[in-house]
Amino acid sequence: MKKLLLFCFLAGYTVSFAQTQLVFVYFKDKPNKAAFYANPLSELTQKSLDRRTTLGVALNDQDAPIEPAYIQNIQNLGFIVTDYSKWLNGVAVNATPPQITTLQSQPYVQNVESFAKNSSTGTKIKNTNKWENLSDTNKTLTNFDYGSGTAQIDQINLRPLHLAGYTGTGVAIAVIDAGFPTVDTGSAFSRIRNNNQIKGGYDFVSKSNDIYNPSLFDHGTVVLGSIGGFIENTFVGSAPDADFYLYRSENVAVEIPEEELYWIESAEEADRKGVDIITTSLGYSTFDDTRYDYDYADMNGTTSFIARAAEIAVSKGIFVLIAAGNSGAQAWHYITTPADNTRVFTIGSVDSAGNPSGFSSFGPNASGSIKPDGSTRGSASATVNNNTMTTVSGTSIATPIAAGGVACLLQAFYTMDRDIMRNRLKQTASLYPNHNDQMGFGILNFGSFYNSFLNTSDLVKKEKLTIFPNPVKNILNIASESDVISLGIYDNLGRLIMTSKNEKSIKVDYFQSGVYYLKVQTKDKVYYEKFIKE
Repeated sequence: MKKLLLFCFLAGYTVSFAQTQLVFVYFKDKPNKAAFYANPLSELTQKSLDRRTTLGVALNDQDAPIEPAYIQNIQNLGFIVTDYSKWLNGVAVNATPPQITTLQSQPYVQNVESFAKNSSTGTKIKNTNKWENLSDTNKTLTNFDYGSGTAQIDQINLRPLHLAGYTGTGVAIAVIDAGFPTVDTGSAFSRIRNNNQIKGGYDFVSKSNDIYNPSLFDHGTVVLGSIGGFIENTFVGSAPDADFYLYRSENVAVEIPEEELYWIESAEEADRKGVDIITTSLGYSTFDDTRYDYDYADMNGTTSFIARAAEIAVSKGIFVLIAAGNSGAQAWHYITTPADNTRVFTIGSVDSAGNPSGFSSFGPNASGSIKPDGSTRGSASATVNNNTMTTVSGTSIATPIAAGGVACLLQAFYTMDRDIMRNRLKQTASLYPNHNDQMGFGILNFGSFYNSFLNTSDLVKKEKLTIFPNPVKNILNIASESDVISLGIYDNLGRLIMTSKNEKSIKVDYFQSGVYYLKVQTKDKVYYEKFIKE
């Protein structure tokens, strides 16, 4: 009897659920937008306005808040409103077909669009590809500065920016993910806590501030760790001095279209706070309710709500990085949304040898745009969680490593047009001008970007510098058109081991054999050269 009752209950639930669908109600206008334009600080922080001013991004109606009376009117019709978007200018509700007709007849409603793409109401196994391979495989501590992160930092040639002092200082990164347990207590995050680098956060799933709840999935913690984590003599993230906003948009217990709305709300809040970068290791293609599933044809960068909002974020001057996905070895082997949007910077994964990771999802998007845009290491990559260094795999970890590199570039060249920055990152990647469907234009090369821009900058005098012999046994010489002010030598782990002033030669006979980095400060320029001690 109990089984029969349970079966009947579930059957009844399915019928009831099939009668409603998640829809987005677009409003016609924003009647009070003039008040916003008269006082933009009522909606946006000064940092957000400053980013727009620096990049020449004008305020528009998307920036104005939604008309509160419209939301109240929707509620007066009997709908529960918990999620809305000022960028899209509307609210999301669950509605039956007759209710949709009622909504469309309201004088303040522009139109109603359903999230559902299919008529099927069947239930299928939840797509877990977004989390595939992102699991701890090593928690053994090491005794180095970059530690096990050395290889992934050097693979994307990020060390020159770090040595130049560009470690993300003053650049704000929004991490939109599934939760951040132990970030508030773990020693691996004590540095960013003590330096007040965590600027805020919110849980848009539960509508609370409890982003550190121990019950939440630690995916966001591990993602944040690859950028801002620090364990002395063990690990340094790709942008250890950046500022962070932490937002939860993903509920790992379910796969529902509302998660797209949570992400949109997170991105809008990030924009309000004035972030410079959004990094997201999430993607969507299938849902628990198959009515909302996407086909590959939908991966065109404009079909999904989340892809449309991601493009709006880019238009506000935010550099948006999205993981390509971990479906490369699955029947669905394509990128997911919002990685399909043309203007977001989509990241694929490679291994330590620079080969595409088998799990890394394939492009292009359905409209033929090259995706991913570039790649970083996502196979057995180092990060931190709680108190320890750990090794994980997935485009989920490749993406924040790249985001940290972008933060360093933004610190160095903050006024650079973001479209130009995205293009130059592709043009300095390992495969350019060629590409393939798993790596995009190849492995990103931040040092090449940095040096190529310096060499063409009107702010920097062109001059030549040569070091010899290389490899070297005893004395390393520097030939420069300008006087050398100072020298610094760093070992392969990023540690400063020697300095010198006003010298054009330096004794290295007592150095151990290996790879070293020379920082040369002249009157007008800083050079970074790699040399080998025999």
